[in-house]
Amino acid sequence: MIRLRGHGIGLRARHYGQLLDRAPPADFVEAISENFFAKGGRPLAVLEKVRRDVPVALHGVSLSIGSTDPLSEDYLRALCTLVNRIDPAVVSDHFCWGSHGGRYAHDLWPLPYTEDTIIHVAARVATVQDRLRRRILLENVSSYVGFQASTMPEWEFVTAVAQRAGCGVLLDINNIYVSAKNQGFEPRDYLNGIPRDVVGQFHLAGHTDKGNYLLDSHIGPVPESVWNLYAAAVQRFGPVPALVEWDEEVPALEVLAAEAQRAADVEAAALREAA
Repeated sequence: MIRLRGHGIGLRARHYGQLLDRAPPADFVEAISENFFAKGGRPLAVLEKVRRDVPVALHGVSLSIGSTDPLSEDYLRALCTLVNRIDPAVVSDHFCWGSHGGRYAHDLWPLPYTEDTIIHVAARVATVQDRLRRRILLENVSSYVGFQASTMPEWEFVTAVAQRAGCGVLLDINNIYVSAKNQGFEPRDYLNGIPRDVVGQFHLAGHTDKGNYLLDSHIGPVPESVWNLYAAAVQRFGPVPALVEWDEEVPALEVLAAEAQRAADVEAAALREAA
């Protein structure tokens, strides 16, 4: 398996034509898993071409690892087929639920942070990892409200699931910042609450200030507040592979490449300061 390194960009349809003609201007590319479940077609051809050029991370949004519905056999079968075809460096999804009664909401809803939820999610993660025959990463999601039933902060829950299931954590720096501002905790407490050895990847993205709350919109460049928190994360966790997400109003490929380069520059400066 190829190890993920450096700073990456997301694979978006706007750039398919360019990426068929040239290598991605980044160290790696992350693709939304579900967009490539079809057995053929242009998207899969583009993904296979990109995979020949650089390492690929597969990032899912529909595993619904925290749902009380049974894990979808159709979904797991399609994911296994894609993983075997692409041989990605990383497979990831989210600490969330998004389905109930067989219906998918196509959203990433946070979980109640309790011991019962830890047991439930860890068992389902183990099932997924057994099917894929590999370790997965799970990402912290942005949140706007919390559950009254929660008995611990999110970082304790994330750590407990990772340690019990043997999975890793995809630490989304923007989501930490958004949730911290929405719910009134200190974002660096979140960083300090996660063990260094479980973090396998970072996400960086933009958000939108709605006045009373921050919206995890993935629109626009990474804000300075998130760059600053990313620098603190690098100083704590070291040079973890980092991806810039830009999912709405997607800009030119060169703009995404510049954001990935800035991530590399912020990482280098943070490591120099830490040294």
